[in-house]
Amino acid sequence: MALTRVLLTVTTYPLPSRSYDELVCTAGVREDGTWVRIYPVPLSFLMQVKRSGRMPVRKYTWLEVDLERRKDDFRPESHSPVNRDFAAIQVHEHIGPERHWSERKKVCLQHVYTDLSQLIADSQEPTNVSLATFKPTRILDLIIEAEDRDWKPVWKELRQQLDLFAEGAQEEPKQMIPKLPYKFSYRFEDDKGRVSTLMIEDWEIGQLYWNCLRDADGDEQVALEKVRAKYVNAFLTEHDVHLFLGTTQKFHAMRALNPFVIIGVFYPKRVEQLGLFE
Repeated sequence: MALTRVLLTVTTYPLPSRSYDELVCTAGVREDGTWVRIYPVPLSFLMQVKRSGRMPVRKYTWLEVDLERRKDDFRPESHSPVNRDFAAIQVHEHIGPERHWSERKKVCLQHVYTDLSQLIADSQEPTNVSLATFKPTRILDLIIEAEDRDWKPVWKELRQQLDLFAEGAQEEPKQMIPKLPYKFSYRFEDDKGRVSTLMIEDWEIGQLYWNCLRDADGDEQVALEKVRAKYVNAFLTEHDVHLFLGTTQKFHAMRALNPFVIIGVFYPKRVEQLGLFE
């Protein structure tokens, strides 16, 4: 089969899985601007693998992968790698942020929704759209809510069982990736005046929180203030924010009133109006 060329644009916060690796839901954009969801993807694929010499796979990196439509998922964008060991995935060039993200914009902003009601209508039969780029008219606030501080007991028990039966008596048990103790959501308005609140499930905001917590010597309130400073103060004053939206299979199948969550934030610096001859 021909390989599919995909610009990786989305990595969600890792979740525990039934293997020795956390799984990450990834998504990207083809060269024609259409979306594709790729799962399952082990966290180790996105990190550096020393024995193979592969560098970390960053967002906005071109991949070539042999994909097949998932038979257990009605959403048309959902695919899995044909080779689940990921050995056949080709990692190509990374697109940097130069010239106000101009090259990234060419790929990611080919099809942009501005009316959330229209996107939700398109998520219904027969189109079942489940991934999209969305441009809010205004972002009103970043909402931060406390969450459970540990993974569900069933996930913890599963990991302990896997560690118990790991090959090699001297193998060290693997630690689960820490669970975020807070939930982050954007409250925004679309071009028809509809106000919505959607959870941000992007890995980037989770990692930002952990980095800020480290820099704040464990002070959670200081860390949260730093997250807000970036996602509200900086983004909304200096950046032209778009949102990558995706549905969860469960709520999409249930035909929820709004099955979408924010799976990525696209934030190039605002480009001021240039003079005629600049």
